[in-house]
Amino acid sequence: MAALRGEVSWFCCGSAWGPCGTAGGGACGTCRSGNYQHAWPNTSDACLAITRPDACGVTGMSRRGCGFRHYTTNLCNGARIGTTIADCGPQTDLFCGERTCCGSACGSNRIIDLTPAAYSVIASLSTGLRPCSVDTV
Repeated sequence: MAALRGEVSWFCCGSAWGPCGTAGGGACGTCRSGNYQHAWPNTSDACLAITRPDACGVTGMSRRGCGFRHYTTNLCNGARIGTTIADCGPQTDLFCGERTCCGSACGSNRIIDLTPAAYSVIASLSTGLRPCSVDTV
């Protein structure tokens, strides 16, 4: 199983949940902040043209469409969650070189956005960012 290393963040989508108000349904139309879902930068050519992980040197990010399941591991505590693609994002190129660490575990460049429900399983929402690995196959 291949893994991509970087940063995990969280975002709001769909119906209100926790810190989120009501937002749109994401690029897939199914995104809900209370579900275990995520945004992926390479869901389509149009998405990749916006998110541009390659501009930050991120390689090996496979094309995956709506509903594909990834597994994200918080490198700070080993917590892992499986989520499905429901949106396009994060916009990696806006955060090139950003680095998050906890002890000796570090990650650079945002590679996946989890819904608040999913992120809260692996980390406190107050952390905002965590170094992570994402299983990509």
